[in-house]
Amino acid sequence: MATVERILLALQNEGAGGESLLGSIKIAVMPIVKVFTMCSLGLLMASKYVNILPASGRKLLNGLVFTLLLPCLIFSQLGQAVTLEKMLAWWFIPMNVVLSSIAGSLIGFVVATIVRPPYPFFKFTIVQIGIGNIGNVPLVLISALCRDQSNPFGDMEKCSTDGTAYVSFGQWVGAIILYTYVFQMLAPPPEGTFEIDNESVPLKSTPMSDATPEQAPLLANEEGVTSTAQNKKWEIKDVLAFLYEKLKLKQILQPPIIASILAMTLGAIPFLKKLIFTPDGPLFFFTDSCMILGEAMIPCILLALGGNLIDGPGSSKLGFRTTAAIIFARLLLVPLVGLGIVTLADKLGFLPSDDKMFRFVLLLQHSMPTSVLAGAVANLRGCGRNAAAVLFWVHIFAIFSMAGWIILYLNILF
Repeated sequence: MATVERILLALQNEGAGGESLLGSIKIAVMPIVKVFTMCSLGLLMASKYVNILPASGRKLLNGLVFTLLLPCLIFSQLGQAVTLEKMLAWWFIPMNVVLSSIAGSLIGFVVATIVRPPYPFFKFTIVQIGIGNIGNVPLVLISALCRDQSNPFGDMEKCSTDGTAYVSFGQWVGAIILYTYVFQMLAPPPEGTFEIDNESVPLKSTPMSDATPEQAPLLANEEGVTSTAQNKKWEIKDVLAFLYEKLKLKQILQPPIIASILAMTLGAIPFLKKLIFTPDGPLFFFTDSCMILGEAMIPCILLALGGNLIDGPGSSKLGFRTTAAIIFARLLLVPLVGLGIVTLADKLGFLPSDDKMFRFVLLLQHSMPTSVLAGAVANLRGCGRNAAAVLFWVHIFAIFSMAGWIILYLNILF
């Protein structure tokens, strides 16, 4: 009985925001429960018993989210919250994304060296550990957290607007990392395919018309000899075209990134901000329309994510040991190092004073499961099946790890 009484007294002690420990657990777990519930509904809709969300339907839904709904949410929320002064004060958010990727990749290198994943998945393992989801999942968690009136961050609208703005401000850096560093890391091995043991899969030869920028010549000259004037005329154009392909600008400039750049540009100019983002502005109708569309992003992406789990872990060549190491490192080791990075930055005075949501977003950036977009890049590079297996298991275990980390973060911040 004495042990039970001590446990009850401990649960009644104040935690985050003056809440009891049970209250703190509720605040941290409820967003995860909401996410899990909506994903479960997506799983049900994709099951053979309902079959409203088949693979083709989920593909269309994902396309709708990433090309329209997510950009609308980012544009409306980030544009209303950002100013030039705030962007200067928020400089550590993109820096935190870079530090998270560097720290995660170093941890991934150490883990891959220890567990020795099967060839040719060494770099693949580093990427799966090092690159987290800094966009969609944090947006979902913050939205679910701020909808609760008892959330420790105060006003629901300010909580949601600030949180979404902070997350969105870091996404453009994440996109650059994905389509440069991750794209290069996931390059196929010298054999030309990740399916080395599968003799039925032929090595893919790359025709000149589909050659990657690394394989394409810098300046193609069909005639062999051209006039000096023609060379000068086409030189700048060809160089710019080469740089466009070489820097992967087409992949980097995705709709969410374009929306972030537009929102930061328009929000930093007072005249345009008043014209577009203030309720009495003549062009606010456009922002309001984006807000309405943006509200549909969270349920749509969770339904699609839940539906994708219908395929299960798939067939992976990584093996249990490598998969378990990726889950452990991504969900436990990386957040622990991230907590140290954010704490050090706070002590050095790099973070805005008395902005707990700012710190919470920084911590979340280190605590997320493997990036879904990293899985998309893996699919592009020919190792999509193995990436899908990792994403499946990491997201399953992330339900529990994220709840634990959020409880810890709220108790540290409040």
